[in-house]
Order: sequence, then structure tokens, then C-alpha cells
Amino acid sequence: MTTWIATTQTDKLVDRTADVKATGAVSSADLQLDGKEYQALRGFGGCFNELGWLPLQTVTEEERAQIIKELFSPDEMNFTFNRAPVGANDFADHWYSYNETEGDYEMEHFSVARDEETLIPYIHSAQKWQPDMQLFSSPWSPPTWMKKPKAYNYGRLVDTPENLTAYAKYFVKYIQAYAEHGIDVTQLHVQNEVFADQKFPSCLWTSDLLKTFIRDYLGPAFEEAGLDTDIWLGTLNGPEDMAFTGGYGMKLDNYNRFVDNILFDENARKYIKGIAYQWAGRDAIQRTHESWPEIELIQSESECGNGENSWEYAEYVFHLINHYLRNGATAYTYWNMILDDQDSTWGWWQNSLFTITADTHEIRRNPEYYVMRHFSQYVRPGAKVLGTTGHFNSMAIAFRNPDGSVVVAVQNALDYEMPFSFADPENPERSVSVTLDPRSFNTFVL
Repeated sequence: MTTWIATTQTDKLVDRTADVKATGAVSSADLQLDGKEYQALRGFGGCFNELGWLPLQTVTEEERAQIIKELFSPDEMNFTFNRAPVGANDFADHWYSYNETEGDYEMEHFSVARDEETLIPYIHSAQKWQPDMQLFSSPWSPPTWMKKPKAYNYGRLVDTPENLTAYAKYFVKYIQAYAEHGIDVTQLHVQNEVFADQKFPSCLWTSDLLKTFIRDYLGPAFEEAGLDTDIWLGTLNGPEDMAFTGGYGMKLDNYNRFVDNILFDENARKYIKGIAYQWAGRDAIQRTHESWPEIELIQSESECGNGENSWEYAEYVFHLINHYLRNGATAYTYWNMILDDQDSTWGWWQNSLFTITADTHEIRRNPEYYVMRHFSQYVRPGAKVLGTTGHFNSMAIAFRNPDGSVVVAVQNALDYEMPFSFADPENPERSVSVTLDPRSFNTFVL
């Protein structure tokens, strides 16, 4: 049996199974399996941000429970692979770190007390539905006294042995503190967006400093503490070999001198379990996957839009998911799962799956909610990406779930109806034909 779920701008998650025609075909010019099988997926998820948890407190208990259920229940969006910030990120209510006591290299004043009021209960609410949830964490900024200038935004980590040793202890303390709250941090990503020098919490890192920190400080600190949290080279928002810098100015940042400089160091690479890409990293992931196929890759932050939550941007996100998963990513992570409709802490409002209006506390499900659901509800953890050929390759992707079912996610990005057929040459009983609505998202479970 084939199930077909379709979403258009006016009709969401409509069961159109009755409109599926079995063809028994062994080939299709639109989309067919080519017999190849690729990476197994960890799953899909989002990021636990303070500006998501706070508006969630303005709705009724029943409404709050429903939103959490839709995000994390295995029967609904099934977000199994999620992210958390280490300290403040750009969607925290205020900037903070876990230790602002200058010169405290032993981390005696380290505390996650602030997270106990926001992020930790947010994560606990998800764990009720996902007790085995995987969580990866990354900092946006070290404690300010470790940086130059001494501020959460802009700047760099001051490169001294005392600082690097203390910063490794900072991460050990974080993982241990979260474990005491019943939260296992699956992966630690060294820095969010190492190329971002921004007015929100951020910190620039050179390739050489990342290599040194992982090899000589963070890896040994995790070993000494007996942590089983994996260290990841992430989250990389590049490198961009060339980027325009206004007018005709250009900035060159050689990919190989950044990524390969780290990976060719065997003593650093032995600690690196994977690499996470986001934003401009979309253009680097293919090169890493081709050169280092043994290294696991994920997409760590879906691009956020500008708060308009438009259908056009949701169509772009569908493309991003297709792009990352076709280039080796084992997970796709959304950014803000929930936001209100006010300005952010630093002035850039962004898209979200849910909007909770600040004045009336109305709950809205935005277009990207449906895009993510078309994947995450039906493509189960452990699913393998399948090779396909056909004219719909840029608008479709196929998976084989652990139970043997095949899931095909298809977009019709055109402004008119399109006939669409899918063929499984090895199992023609799965071959089907339908007519896709204009500008639609579709999931087939075969």
C-alpha cells in the first residue's frame, strides 16, 4: 500500500492516498531508484533557544503540551536529534556565560543556574517524548574575560595555554552539569560559526587554533574526565573560497587551508568524530564528503529567513534539506522551533516552525513547519538515503526506513500541475503515478 500526504499553500497535510495509481513500471523518467544506498540518518530536530521557551510560557498548559507533543512525539514530527547552546546564543533573552569570574582558570565559579530556568526545562519537556534524544551543543561565545575584546559579541579567544586549558575545563563542566540534570550531551561542537564576527555572541577561530585546541586541550581533557561525548569540528559556516565584501571587494578563504589543515593532522583528527556545516557551509559539504567519506557530516542550523515565514522560503528550505542529505549529512537541524512575533535581542527577526503572538498568544504553524513534517514524521532514524535518477532529482529524495518501507519526499516548485511517476525497478509493486499540485510538498510512503 502507498500513502500520499500533500501540502499546498491552502491545504495542509491532506491524505491523498486514494489518488495514487499503481503502475508496476520498472523505470520512470521522473524519478526512479538506481539501486544505490547511502548514509543512515540520525534524524531531524531543532534548537532549544530561550526566545522559544519564553513565549511558550504565555499559552495555556494544554496548548503548551500540544506544541511539545507535535515537535517531539514519535507519532508526529519526531524530533530526535536536537541542539542546545553552551551559554548565550543570538536567541537568548540576554547575553551570559557560565563563568564570568575573571581569571577563574579552575572554573570554581562555573554554574548552569540560568539554564535551570529556561533551557533545561525546555529540554526536559522534549525528553518526555524522546527519552533517548540525541543532543549536540555548541558555544556562541566563550566567557568574555577569555576574549579580546572582552565582550560576548565580536572578537577572538585569547590564545594562551591558561585560557585554552580553562576553556577545555569549561566544556567538561558543562557536560557534567547537564548530565546531573539527566541530559546527555551526545556531541560537543567547538564553536558556532567560526567565521562569524557579529554583534550577537560570536567568536572567530583560525584553523590553526581549532586544530591546537582540539588536539592538545579539549581531546585530552575529555579523555581525562572519562567523557563519552563526541567532539565535532563545527559548526562551520564556510569556508567560502571567495565572497564579495561590498562593491567589487573580494575576500578569499581557501577551503583546503582551513578544513584540510585540521584533518590532515592525525593527532587532531583522532578526536574529531564529525563535521557540522550550516549557512555558507552548504557549499563546502560536498567537497568534504568527497575527500573524507569516512567522516560523518550533519547540517547543524537551517537558514532562518527574515521573520516573514513565507511559502517561498519554505520552498527554499525543502531545497536545503535535499541538498544536505544528498551530500552526506546524517541529520538536518532546524533553528528556532518557536518564536513570538516581536524583535529579537539584537534586531534580526527570523522564521520559526511555530509563532506565538505576543499580544493575543495566538499559535500559528508556519510554512516551514509543514516542510519539516513532510520529512521528519515519515523518515525514521536509521533510514538510508537512496540513490535516484530522473528529472525530479532536484525536487525529490528517497529513503529506506529500517522497517523496509520507502519514503519519497517530492516538491513541485512549478506554478502549474505536474504529472509525476516513481519507479522501483527491484520492486515494481512500489511504482506509482500521480498529479502534483502547483507549489506543493508531498510525501509518499511505499
